[in-house]
Amino acid sequence: MDNNILCCDWGTTSFRLRLVERQDYKVLAEYLTKDGVAGTFRAWKEQDELSRFDFYAAILKNSIRELAKKTSFISDTIPVIVSGMASSSIGMEELPYAELPFESNGSQASARVFKDFNGKDAPLVLVSGLKSHEDVMRGEEAQLIGLLKLNEISIQASEKIVFVFPGTHSKHISVKDRFIIDFQTFMTGEIYNILTEFSILKDSVLSDTSTGLTDPDQMKAFLKGVEISGTSSLLHNLFTVRTGQLFGQFSKEQNSFYLSGLLIGSELRQLKDGNYDRLVICSGKHLYDHYKLAAEAISLKLNTSYIQPDLIDKATIAGQVQIFNALQTTSYE
Repeated sequence: MDNNILCCDWGTTSFRLRLVERQDYKVLAEYLTKDGVAGTFRAWKEQDELSRFDFYAAILKNSIRELAKKTSFISDTIPVIVSGMASSSIGMEELPYAELPFESNGSQASARVFKDFNGKDAPLVLVSGLKSHEDVMRGEEAQLIGLLKLNEISIQASEKIVFVFPGTHSKHISVKDRFIIDFQTFMTGEIYNILTEFSILKDSVLSDTSTGLTDPDQMKAFLKGVEISGTSSLLHNLFTVRTGQLFGQFSKEQNSFYLSGLLIGSELRQLKDGNYDRLVICSGKHLYDHYKLAAEAISLKLNTSYIQPDLIDKATIAGQVQIFNALQTTSYE
């Protein structure tokens, strides 16, 4: 088996392929496009020559060739693991979800192995996600597996930890005795996007996703939103975004941070009196300051820690490699 592996994160709106050293998770090269699963599915529906799997496989193999052009590696000897939306109903092939409790070493991952996909003894491993009795997720479990593999978090016997993964659909994942026992999804990011693009509030905000939470006025507006999130129902508080702008309390730009504070504050308040021993917030760079400030303002349990943003991408890779290694006993098809 090759010492390298191709790790692909195929999301709804993006595609990321990396050539990775399996031992230390070093990224040797990467190839990024906006050819997400949603757009790929639409393109497949518009043609009638290839099956769904073959259509997606052609895109994946072409991406591997493009990545190979950046380096000197021989592309047809390296195994490939694909996670994200590629195993969904609009993806490469729909796979069943793994169920809870789920061991955090990746050995119980729901996956399908395609033998010799990328050359002799270079399989494709297509990985699905997890489901509970009322919820589903794809991808965050790989990040969690990676964090534990990197020894960024140690779990004591009988200790219950809640891991928060912010994003379009934020995930709160409960782990006990190294098993994922439950999780919840919060549509925080998606609601923000809908409100700022399609609701009456769109004329009260000026949202620039390229800016971080660095300006004092932005912080003030954000923290005010976090504060107000605890005073009444979210459905009422959302209208204060409009009145705050009409009454000159905040500028439109500041108001976008106020709205962010309202939503993130509402999400994190669900954890204030939660039944857990520790809280770990695992955010990428874009939302790291938002969640840290909000958690501190709400005064969540003192035993709260934060994973540095630069470790999140590495955790995804480490998780994919760990899942691949754990599935090596799977019978190839």
